[in-house]
Formats: sequence, C-alpha cells, structure tokens
Amino acid sequence: MKVELLPALTDNYMYLLIDEETKEAAIVDPVEPQKVVEAVKKHGVKLTTVLTTHHHWDHAGGNEKMVKLVSGLKVYGGDSRVGALNHKVTHYNTFKVGSLNVKCLFTPCHTSGHICYFVTKESSSEPPAVFTGDTLFIAGCGKFFEGTADEMYKALIEILGRLPPETRVYCGHEYTINNLKFARHVEPRNDAIKKKLAWAKDKYDKGEPTIPSTIAEEFTYNPFMRVREKSVQEHAGQSDPVTTMGFIRKEKDNFRVPKNCL
Repeated sequence: MKVELLPALTDNYMYLLIDEETKEAAIVDPVEPQKVVEAVKKHGVKLTTVLTTHHHWDHAGGNEKMVKLVSGLKVYGGDSRVGALNHKVTHYNTFKVGSLNVKCLFTPCHTSGHICYFVTKESSSEPPAVFTGDTLFIAGCGKFFEGTADEMYKALIEILGRLPPETRVYCGHEYTINNLKFARHVEPRNDAIKKKLAWAKDKYDKGEPTIPSTIAEEFTYNPFMRVREKSVQEHAGQSDPVTTMGFIRKEKDNFRVPKNCL
C-alpha cells in the first residue's frame, strides 16, 4: 500500500491511497479535485473510490466536482450530509480497494457521522494505516462540535486506541506544532512531548509534513490519548478520564501559547 500526501487549502491533507498490486486507488477527503486528478495521472492508477471522513466543507466540499471529473466513483461516508454520497457506511462495515481491506470505524463527536478508515493488506509485513479526519490529530483531537467527552473518549481510547500500535495515523490537518505546545502545557515534564515538538519544528522549517505518526506514539505525547494518566488528570484536577477529556478539550479551545514559550 502506498499513501501519497496531497496538501490542500491552508492546512488540510487529502490522501491518495494506492494498492500497488492492482493499481486501484482511493482518495480521502478530496477537497481540491483537480490536484487529485493530477496525482492519479502521475501515478498511473485507476481511481475508484472516495473515502469521506465527515461532512464539513473542507473535507467533503470537493465530492460533487470529483464525481464529475471521474465517472463511476464509489463515494463512502457515514453522514447523509456528505456530498455525492452513494455508499453510506457505519461501524465495522468493510469493503476493498483493489486488494486492500478497508474497515469503517464510527467515531462520532467532532460530527455525529464521522468515520475513520482502517486499511490493511493481507499477508503483508507493512503496517496498517488509519485515516482519522478530524477525530484524531497528531498530539490532538477535533473539537466536540456535535458530541461529548464520553464519545471522544470512546473514539480515541476504545476504538482507535485498540488498533495495532504500529498503525500509521493520517489525519485531516497539519496542526501538530500547536497541538504539541498545548500538550507541553498539560505535561511540562513529558520528554516525549519535548522531543516530538523539536522534531515537528524542524520538519516545518524544511517545509515537510509531520504526518504520519503511529497509535503507539500518540499514547506517549497526545494528552487526549493520555487522559487515563495521573499526570494529565492532575493537570485537569480530575480523577476520571472522561471528565479529564472534557476539561482539557475546553482548555484547548481557549489556549494561547504564552509569549515566552514559543
């Protein structure tokens, strides 16, 4: 399996997922369809599938144009608000892109119909991939626009957190540096956060993406994945992971990096 990152808008990512065995491809959240068509040509693949994580414009807003540019596309999503949707899915629905297996993970909270896509290849030594849209970011999570702390806890800890630790995480936005600055505020003594932030700043200075991470890594520096840890609960003044999740999300919504900590 090959994943090509296609930057879009100001900080979004689209992902061209290619099955190298059959040369069949899927595109995740094609908000800039023309860029997708160019990438498909460059790789010489057949685009058959659109994987939409959620209905927000910066993820699903290109679907209508995409289906006009490439005929016969299967458009998957978990929300009837998704444009050009012709395959509505829910938790644990499965389908194939070439020889790749795709499993849908229902992760409502950022939106009530949010789907993450978990991709594996049978008898392959390469790690699986998960496309997490605006549910899980590197070192962060999406705002709770249509859900609760309990739903985000289930999404991050009980669903995504139980994927194989080596699973590569491909998220919807390049928010890594700001997320890590908030993580440092929550856990100032966490060395994994300090190292990842220095690494992310270096990548940014070189004009390179910070994507992907892995599920195992997220458990070391993402405060929203670490709500069961004493250090995160103490910061929030809570003793329960779900109330901790709610507290730190509210805090992150209003967080500004102190001038002396840039």
